[in-house]
Amino acid sequence: MKILFTHGYFLREDPREQQIMKPYPPLGILYLSAWLEQNGFINEVFDSTFSDFETLCRKLEQEPPQVLAVYTNLMTKLNVLRLIRHVRSTEALSGTRIVLGGPEVRNHAENFLRHGADLIVVGEGEETMLDIVRRLQERGAGIRNFELATGIDGCITLDDRGELSQSPERRLLRDLDELPAPARHQIQLTRYLDAWRSRHGYSAISVSTMRGCPYTCKWCSRAVYGQTYRRRSPEKVVDELAQLKQRYDFDTIWFVDDVFTISHRWLEGFRDALVNRGLDLRFECITRADRMNETVIRLLKESGCFRVWIGAESGSQSVIDAMDRRVDVQQVRTMIRATRAAGMEAGTFLMLGYPGETEADIEETIRHLKDSRPDHYTITLAYPIKGTPLYGETEGSFLHDPDWAHSTDRDIDFQRTYPRKFYDYAIRRMHNEVAFTRAWVAGGRGIARALVFKMKSLAAKGGMLIHRR
Repeated sequence: MKILFTHGYFLREDPREQQIMKPYPPLGILYLSAWLEQNGFINEVFDSTFSDFETLCRKLEQEPPQVLAVYTNLMTKLNVLRLIRHVRSTEALSGTRIVLGGPEVRNHAENFLRHGADLIVVGEGEETMLDIVRRLQERGAGIRNFELATGIDGCITLDDRGELSQSPERRLLRDLDELPAPARHQIQLTRYLDAWRSRHGYSAISVSTMRGCPYTCKWCSRAVYGQTYRRRSPEKVVDELAQLKQRYDFDTIWFVDDVFTISHRWLEGFRDALVNRGLDLRFECITRADRMNETVIRLLKESGCFRVWIGAESGSQSVIDAMDRRVDVQQVRTMIRATRAAGMEAGTFLMLGYPGETEADIEETIRHLKDSRPDHYTITLAYPIKGTPLYGETEGSFLHDPDWAHSTDRDIDFQRTYPRKFYDYAIRRMHNEVAFTRAWVAGGRGIARALVFKMKSLAAKGGMLIHRR
């Protein structure tokens, strides 16, 4: 049986991502690939990141797979639909079974199925995917989708009458140490490292140590791993890191975990395991301010951390509370400053346009940035992802009803406190105010640059006033 995994992300089709040029391998399907390999099923990964849609289509037509498993997220949704249309319109691929998984499929399962997918895998995919290929091997290619999915937890399909059929939820893996390391040998990992090095002068590799997030932020999707916290042992993680160090020439590691410092005991064990193995690494991670303190900062630094991203989302406590972030904004500021004082870089994430946010809240966020002075920050405009509490709260105030097959949740806009144009100017003001503060603090020739930034900031504030209503 020929099994092919892919993910539908094409870097060359995304000008913004080309500008950023910080690609990471598709760890999700590499875990699935490794799990099938471990259980005796040979498979192949077509890594679309540095390829193109036409090459993927030629690959499928020349070597038609019995199973085409596609990782699907919000960013890749439209390409996945394009791929489904191609498979369904190509005679040579009439025997190909399309299986979709990933964070986008749970809350749009019926739409994906009615647009040509055969099976939807919801939640954690390793055991479900293994059950699917085992049954295909036992029953043959002629088995109908409904028969294939029957009795396999974590599957959604259409029955013989064309109605939605969903099996019970798949139980999550209890012991993540049972997972093999991602099948990085299935892709050309050096292409990622080279892309980083050519643009940034250093290379980065991604590693996952945990699954799930126990927190309740209303805008965040928990469609795959749910509101859980499960983690590989420090020793297993360090085993993987040691193997990566032997096989690849990379400079830094990006831990993709939602809250890297959630367990302080795990972090201490991780530090000890690194020391025992004599591994000297540099990494960055994401965390929450309420899971940091002076001891955690010390452990991070001793483990090789050079940059910590501390979620804030807003500088206004009222907005943070509306998001159900359950964190104190003053603690965020304190931990950003403490991280920098310890000799590590601090980054933070911000979100504008959350329901109920006022201009005063935005100004408070600007003050928050100027006071905490993170080395890096990102700003996004809030958008509702289906399945999240934010989606439910804003669904009745959507400004338009986009065509599902030609849009994503990012295209959804809702009735905010101010018009959309207002936030464009608010983001400009925020960037220029932060730049003003940095240049002013630098002094010297920076004073003249600071004044330019201040003028741009005032102009942006004028734009906010004009577009306030």
